[in-house]
Amino acid sequence: MSASKLLIGCWLGLAALSTLTVLLGGSGSGLLLGAAILAAALGKAWLITEGFMELRHAPRLWRLLLLGWPLLLAGGVLALLPQLA
Repeated sequence: MSASKLLIGCWLGLAALSTLTVLLGGSGSGLLLGAAILAAALGKAWLITEGFMELRHAPRLWRLLLLGWPLLLAGGVLALLPQLA
């Protein structure tokens, strides 16, 4: 796959996940809905790091650091969601 096709695919994935996030955010509230929104955000973080930043060829430590940070934040938000509801 050429680089331009890969970037277009990443862009389309980001656009679809952003649209999904907006639709889910407007459909109500709840723990399961919040988890779905966070899952879409994690998917976007993965697309950005692997596609746009081209870290799929980088050393494993860099990939773990850049994908671990959104996972850590999502875990923290999920831990706080029941207290906010």
